[in-house]
Amino acid sequence: MQSPEDPPLAEKIQADTAHSARVWNHLLGGRDNYRPDRDVGDMILKLFPGIARIARLQRRFLVRAVHHLAAEAGIRQFLDVGTGLPTADNTHEVAQRVAPASRIVYVDNDPLVLVHAQALLTSTREGACDYVDADVRDPAAILEAASRTLDFGEPVALTLLGTMGQIPDSDDPASVVARLMDPLPPGSHLALSDGTDTDEALNEAIAAYNENSASSYHLRSPDHIASFFDGLELVEPGIVSTSEWRPDPADAHEAARAARAAGADGPVDAVCGVGRKP
Repeated sequence: MQSPEDPPLAEKIQADTAHSARVWNHLLGGRDNYRPDRDVGDMILKLFPGIARIARLQRRFLVRAVHHLAAEAGIRQFLDVGTGLPTADNTHEVAQRVAPASRIVYVDNDPLVLVHAQALLTSTREGACDYVDADVRDPAAILEAASRTLDFGEPVALTLLGTMGQIPDSDDPASVVARLMDPLPPGSHLALSDGTDTDEALNEAIAAYNENSASSYHLRSPDHIASFFDGLELVEPGIVSTSEWRPDPADAHEAARAARAAGADGPVDAVCGVGRKP
C-alpha cells in the first residue's frame, strides 16, 4: 500500500524513460508500454532482430518449467522474482491449472507492474496470489514479505527469468541467488534463464539499450549463468538454449516455423535450466 509520503504513482512510473519490463512487453507484442519503451525496443530490434524471438522463447520456457514443477515435481508454492508485466500464461495460471491450491508470490519493483499485477494476477479460490514490491538485490525483504503467503517449511520454486541479467557483477548476482535459495527447504527448485554474450550483434544491441534505459542489462557467458545453479541437482536436459529445454512438440514446431520465417532458425543466445535443492 502506498504511504502518504510516497510520490504519486504517475511520478514513480517514469513514462518519459524506457524501463525493462515495458520494453520486454513491447518486444512480446504487448500494449502496456510508452513511447520511450517502444523507441528503445525498436532500436534493439533493428540492431538485433532475434531479440523478439528470445523474448517469446523465454515466456515459453516459463510455461514449460512451471508446468513441470507443478505436474511432475509436485511443487505447490512459487516465488516469481522479476515478474514483468502480466501476459498470457502467467506463473499462477500455469501452476493452478495443474493444482488449483497452488500459492504464488510475484516480486517486481516497477510501479506499472504493481498496478497491473494487482488487477490481473488473481488467484483461484483454493490457492493464493500476492505481489511484493521489492528489489531482487534485497533477498531478506523479499523472503520476509513472501512468508505471508508461502510456507518455507515446504518446497518452493524460485523463478528468475531474465532477472540476474539486470544485476551488474559489482552486485554479485550469484550471492543474490544463493541468499534467495538458502532459506528454502530441500526439494525446492530454481528455474532461471538469461541472455548470453555469444553474439556480437546482441552485445551491441544491449550496449545501446543500456545507454537509453533507466536500467541496464548484463549479458554473460553460458558457463557464468550455469554457475548460478551451483549446489543444485540439474533437471534434464541441464543448462541449454531456451529453445531446447523440454520443448513441447507443437510449441517446437511453431517456434521453428517462426524462426525460419525470420531467418533465425536454431538455438537462441539465451540459456535456461531448472535445478533441485538436495
